[in-house]
Amino acid sequence: MDSSISSFQQRPVSIKLWPPTQSTRLMLVERMTKNLVTPSVLSRKYGLLSREEAEEDSRKIEESAFAVATQLYEKEPDADGSSAVRLYAKESSKLMLEVIKRGPRTKVGGEMTVSERSVAAIETFFDISEGRRAFIDAKEAEEILKPLKVHGNSYKRICFSNRSFGIDAAHVAGPILASVKNQLNELDLSDFIAGRPETEALEVMNIFSSALEGCVLRYLNLSNNALGEKGVRAFGPLIKSQYDLQELYLMNDGISEEAAKAVCELLPSTERLCILHLHNNMTGDEGAIAISKIVKRSPFLMDFRCPSIRVGSEGGIALAEALKSCTQMKRLDLRDNMFGVEAGLALSKTIPMFLDLTEIYLSYLNLEDEGAESLADALKESAPSLEVLEMAGNDITAGGARVLASCIGSKQFLTKLNLSENELKDEGAILIGKALEEGHGQLVEVDLSTNAIRRAGVRVVAQAVVQKPGFKLLNINANFISDEGIDEVKEIFKGCLEMLGPLDENDPEGEDADEDDGDKQDSGHNGDELELKLKGLEIKH
Repeated sequence: MDSSISSFQQRPVSIKLWPPTQSTRLMLVERMTKNLVTPSVLSRKYGLLSREEAEEDSRKIEESAFAVATQLYEKEPDADGSSAVRLYAKESSKLMLEVIKRGPRTKVGGEMTVSERSVAAIETFFDISEGRRAFIDAKEAEEILKPLKVHGNSYKRICFSNRSFGIDAAHVAGPILASVKNQLNELDLSDFIAGRPETEALEVMNIFSSALEGCVLRYLNLSNNALGEKGVRAFGPLIKSQYDLQELYLMNDGISEEAAKAVCELLPSTERLCILHLHNNMTGDEGAIAISKIVKRSPFLMDFRCPSIRVGSEGGIALAEALKSCTQMKRLDLRDNMFGVEAGLALSKTIPMFLDLTEIYLSYLNLEDEGAESLADALKESAPSLEVLEMAGNDITAGGARVLASCIGSKQFLTKLNLSENELKDEGAILIGKALEEGHGQLVEVDLSTNAIRRAGVRVVAQAVVQKPGFKLLNINANFISDEGIDEVKEIFKGCLEMLGPLDENDPEGEDADEDDGDKQDSGHNGDELELKLKGLEIKH
């Protein structure tokens, strides 16, 4: 790849983006199929499609979207096809959402009508979380829980979030929950004891747990309850009876080392667990080691989140080792922990196991160049459908950017790239920009803010992303861009300035203590000296 910026500026744009290749169309069908069979908030509400049904619907969606986009393209035969690509993506997303909201087809006695499906969805989901966040007393509990007492009701999913139960209200709710527990498969008790003294909160948990013991759940959310070890053990009867859990949420729950050990001890089985979210806790290394035991025995785990749980190198290494068992992983979020280089290196040995990985969040892990390079190398050789890559705040320098750029260049399905708060400078930014030049037609957002980048670097990045058909946001704020550089970037984004993020924190006079020739890079030569250094540079995809 020719790295001369002047050559890049002069090169005419002649790429035809429409029609897509057959392999691209088939890849879209496969990605939509995966989305339709993956548990989500919407699938919990409307039902999860079977693989066979999802494949059939995905093919129909793609064919319909392709036909609509082709009609538009035929009206603009001289265009590059970018409008057709945008319509293709938009139509596919719209139709896929319609399929999700339709839910799985019911073929016993014929298909259900739309109105019948809507009624069925309402009848199976009991939710009191809407409206004001407030305490609930015994009298109100009697009133709002009446539908659960109706003989023969079909409620399978219950959400008590956002309402705070006291002991009196819990005594009302307990027998009612016990009467329907055998039909439940989803239970949301997040944030249901807010503002209660510890003694009262623990008693409420005990009442609910005893009433629900033995129900067979696929989804359990106990988040935002400040559980700690006492709270986890108060829910012991409920947790110990769960052998078929697919989704478990313990976010913002005071999951300390002791609480994590309690969860590990109480959970009888995680063989079917697909989603485990634990972020914003105080788990620490020893707690992470306990969590790693849960992870290790969860072979179908595909969505694991544990950002901001105060895990250091020892716990990070334990989690990295445990994750080797999770070959179905699609979304991995480890942000804001103190992993360090060693844990980063350990994780890089696990990454190749994740062939279906679509999102990975590795920001603020103290990876430095060595850890970042090792992970980038691992990602390059795996995760062919990666869509989101975040490695912000890891002290990555221009030296580490070469390997990272090579990885990025190979990820043609990237939609979001976040490398903010590193030390890429102009040299690293140019490497990243050139990695994004070719392809990357689905790119939506790039964040290179706070990287000590000057005019030459931001120009290459801006030129690389501005023509992407669905691109929405470039964040280059808090860098060292001259006034002339700002004007140049705005000219590049002329007619689509909404795609350029704010620049109010940019420092045109920014000094880089490590680089005496910083001013030369942003002189009237527009970074020519830097460009000469980079001439002949190739990024190998």
